[in-house]
This record gives sequence, C-alpha cells and structure tokens, in this order.
Amino acid sequence: MGMTLTEKLITSHLVRGTMKRGERIGIKIDQTLTHDVNGVMAYLEFEALGIKKVKGDLAVSYIDHNMLQADFRNPDDHRFLIDMAKKLGSICSRPGNGICHQLHVERFAIPGKTLLGSDSHTTASGGVGMLAMGAGGLDVAMAMAGEPFYFNMPRIIKVVLSGRLQPFVSVKNVNLELLRRLTVKGGLNAVLEYDGPAIKDLNVTERATLCNMGTETGATTSVFPSDEMTKFWLQAQSRGQAWTPLHADFDAVYDDIIEIDLSGLEPLIALPHQPDNVVPVREAAGIGIDQIMFGGCTNSSLQDVLSIAHMMDGSRVHNNVDAGLYCGSQQVMLECVQRGTLEKLIRSGVRILEMFCGACNGMGFAPPTNGISLRTGPRNFIGRCGHPTGHVYLVSPETAAASAVHGRITDPRDLRRPVRTYAMPDKFIIDDSRFIYPEAAITEDRPIRRGPNICPLPEIEPIYDELRGEVLLNVGDDITTDHIVPAGANFLPMRNNTPEIAKHVFKVLDETFAERARAAGNGFVIAGFNYGQGSSREQAALAPRYLGVRAIIAKSFARIHMANLVNFGILPLILNDFESKLQFEQGDFLRIDTVVLREGEDYIVHNLSKGIEAAVKSPLSQDELDIIKVGGRLNWIKLHS
Repeated sequence: MGMTLTEKLITSHLVRGTMKRGERIGIKIDQTLTHDVNGVMAYLEFEALGIKKVKGDLAVSYIDHNMLQADFRNPDDHRFLIDMAKKLGSICSRPGNGICHQLHVERFAIPGKTLLGSDSHTTASGGVGMLAMGAGGLDVAMAMAGEPFYFNMPRIIKVVLSGRLQPFVSVKNVNLELLRRLTVKGGLNAVLEYDGPAIKDLNVTERATLCNMGTETGATTSVFPSDEMTKFWLQAQSRGQAWTPLHADFDAVYDDIIEIDLSGLEPLIALPHQPDNVVPVREAAGIGIDQIMFGGCTNSSLQDVLSIAHMMDGSRVHNNVDAGLYCGSQQVMLECVQRGTLEKLIRSGVRILEMFCGACNGMGFAPPTNGISLRTGPRNFIGRCGHPTGHVYLVSPETAAASAVHGRITDPRDLRRPVRTYAMPDKFIIDDSRFIYPEAAITEDRPIRRGPNICPLPEIEPIYDELRGEVLLNVGDDITTDHIVPAGANFLPMRNNTPEIAKHVFKVLDETFAERARAAGNGFVIAGFNYGQGSSREQAALAPRYLGVRAIIAKSFARIHMANLVNFGILPLILNDFESKLQFEQGDFLRIDTVVLREGEDYIVHNLSKGIEAAVKSPLSQDELDIIKVGGRLNWIKLHS
C-alpha cells in the first residue's frame, strides 16, 4: 500500500509516535514564522525558555498586522521584535514589506519542509508542497528552540479537482464550495490533500489561496503536490534550487475523498457571520453595500490584483461604496506599478492601502454602523471587522469588483467584461531590502527595547485536588477566538498586556463577563461544538485563565485552541452526553475532582446548585494532562529542566 503526500511529509519528519489516525505524534519543524500580533508573546515565551539562539533552518518574524500607529504600543512592539530578531538570529520582515503568508510563499517556502506559524493561515505555504500548520505562540516558541511539534495524527481527505474554472469563477469559489460541503467543523483533525487532473492548471498562488482558506473548515492543514507548476514558481522567484518533486503514491489510501468539478462551479458568497454560510451570488444579488475590501492574505496576489483591475477598467466605484485594496507584498505592488495597474485602480476610485493584514482582522477600514462590507479575506466572524454591527460577506475578487461598480452584490458574469487570461511572469521583481537578516556574529548581550505595554507573562497556579467555581457563561456552537478575545484596532494593541486584554474577554457576547469572572475568582465556561474556532491567538486561552477560568466543558474543540488551553493550564472537558449541556445555567456552582488527571478516564461534574451530575472526559493525552496539572507548559518546563 502506497503513501499519501501528507504521510510522506510526516514520515520524513517524525520523531515520536506512529501514523495511526488519532495518535499523538511529534515532528521536527524546519521553519517557523511569527507576526507582530502574536509574535511578541511568542518571543517572550522563547526568552522564558532560556535559549540563546533560534534553532531550525529558518525563523522569520513578520511585522504585518498591527500597522496603525495611533500611539506608542504598536511601534514599541515592532521595535521589540526587530531587537529580538537581531539578538536571537531570526529574519525580520519590516513594516511595509507585505503580508506574512504571501511573503513566505514568495521568498521562503520550500517543498518537502515543515513550517509552524503563530497564525492559523500559515497553511498557505501548503501551496508549494510544505507541511505548513498554525499553532499558538508557545508551540512556535518551542519549535524555535528545536523542540518537536506535537499534534494528533490527522485523517487525510483527498480533494480531487477536475474540469476547468469558468471565466469570472476564480479559486476562491472552490474554497467556498468546500466550506459549503464540509462546514467550519468538517475538516477538524484532517488534512485536505489536493489531487486530480485540474491541479496542473492551478498556479502556486491559486494553490496557496486554497490552502490558506482550508483552515476555515477546521483542517489541520492543506497541501498540494510539488510539480512543474511549483518548479516554475520557484524559478520565477529566483529560488529554483529549492524545488523537489513530491506527490502521493498511485495506490495511496485516503480516509475520505471529495470530488469537485471546477467546470460546474458558479460565483459563491459567504453570508454573515460564518465562512460556511455559503450560497450562490445570484441568490444574494441586489443587496446594497457600503464597503469593499480587496486583498488580505487569501486574495492579494498579483493575479488577484490584475483581475480586480481588469474588472474595474473603464468603470468607477459606485458613489455609495468605499473600496480599498491591500496588496499582498512589496513584490505584488511593484509588479502592479510596472504594469500601470495601480493607476487604473486609482482612476477607478479604489483606495490603495498599505501592504498588511489590515481590515481582515479589524486593524482599520471598518465598515459604518450596520454597514455591509464585501471582503476577499477568509473570515467574517461577528465583530472581527472592528465592531459587532458590521455585516461581512466573503467573495472572490471578481465578485467584489463587479459589486463595487454597481453598488450592490453582483454576479461578476453580469458585468460582461471580456475574458482575461493571467500569465505568471517568468521572473518576478525581487527586492529583499525590507528583510533584516541575522548578523554573522550574534551578540547575546544586545539590549532589547521593551515598551511599557509589553508585560511579563502572568504566573499560573497548578490544578489542585478539585476545581470549584460557578458557570460564568453558557454558549453555543462555533464560538470563535474573536468571540473570546476581540479583534480590531482598539484591542489588538493590548495582546501583549494580559491584564488589559483580559478586561475584554467575551466582550462580543457579554459585556459583564470579565468583571463577573474576576469577582468569582474561579469558574467554568460551558460550550457547544467547535469551541475556539478560528485564529491561533493564544490570548484566547491566557486571558480567560488570568480571569480565573479553570475548565471549558464543551461538545468539541478546535485543534489550535485546545492546544493553547493546555499550554496555559485550562482543562478542556467533553460532555459524554451532549444533551446534558442543557442542565447547566449561568451562575450554577460546580465541583470536579481533579486529584488525578488520567487519560481516557471519566470525570463527574457535580452541579451543587441543582444537585445533579454530568459525566465528562478529557480529549487530551497523558502528556497534555500532566502539563495542565502543573499549570501549563512553561511551569512543566521549569519543573523538568
């Protein structure tokens, strides 16, 4: 029996465990990436490990998220990251260089290698045949220290693409079709491995788009073979020596197969407030819009920008619409300047914004109150645009452009533009001057400039013989990390100040949560399926723990968030009987015996307020339970060093 591509990538890096589905495995990590929202915390954690220099083949610190410099906090973070990179031997991508995922695919991604990033969309580099995964900052810090990355061996789903995309139906619609079929939970603990006759027609940035947004299905990652198209991309980036062919064996066995005929796809749109709320554009056509966001890490390549300009050529943005573009990288911007593309867009009324993540995570360009915003990014969670009254729809660049012209949601085929074919350049413009590369001699006593908003990591106490506290909140399915710790320009600068960001935990759902949690001292959150969906932000675990949340009792957990709960000493528990969730009400007082935490055992949650009980089980391995017992991973490391 042959091997899948995913199995080959894992086998070549496996240091612990076997490839039995669901078994906990450890793999060697070749490359890491961080960015300024989560990177400061990751470098603080790396510093706490006492390691003097990053290990592995490559570590890149991108400054590409918190770019609005309304006060000292964001620029202080950037200065800290530049200093840390110089001291520890990382590459630092300076502000204005571009979005980390686009940049990494351009300049650093290598077929056959592993990449771990403190951002859930690190998976974009699967488009060149990497095993690229998102994780919390502490897991990335451990990988930077040369430690293996641990996760459960995933199921492998083969996504077979056939046919050919029709005019004005770009690959973003394949993402939306997958989400329509799988939902935001269907890819949990699985890898989406692409194959089929149509992949030969998809270039690397199209593949990166598919891998990037595959995260929204809950997938561990997505991956494409490394083939002649990959070779062409690397040669165009003057990195041809990095190419190696990679593919699954012809007799590989998969856990599931999804077949998509690209010829039959039509323009799709995700309605608020989940990426899987997908319908054909024609069913939403005619809805008036206030704003268009072009770009973001999913659709900011040269091909995307040229397509937008082609759709807009000779037309203007409707007077009722504010449209802005975030190019994915300096390379994309320079290529557009050379072609006159930016002039076309400016004359069409499109605002040219800085090259960074931007509005996708609420860092500026928020819609008006109750405003309708069409975006080419990967997420439309409530509040993510900067405030909870915004209504965000996810679309392809072509749908966004057609809608910008008409001022309402429009099927791009109705704009009746001539068909345009994209030809990738044989050689891209390459300017790496905004990367700061490590010096030959690293000076360990180099001073690090730390702004007053960069706070020490809080101390976390162990789990003792029992957990007692009240139910602080009972929430439903698909609670995202944006629900737990808000995004947006007002909150992102607080991420490295746990006492401050903790004041806003669950703000989107309950303004009183933080105050009640602090007053209670200890407590629990009850949840439905897929708790912690979305971002890799570890603050969504650390900040609740700082407030006294000791356990989350849910029906299921998103992969990255569950790992973050382990790292910061919050016990995840799964209800044996899902209906028993209905027994818990906010304010109920609970007790759980935690003298011994043992893998596979049932625990009884005693509802002392109602005099009833519910059985739960932890989904964790014994290693993870041992880490939680002592109060998280940093405590565990200190005890065993």
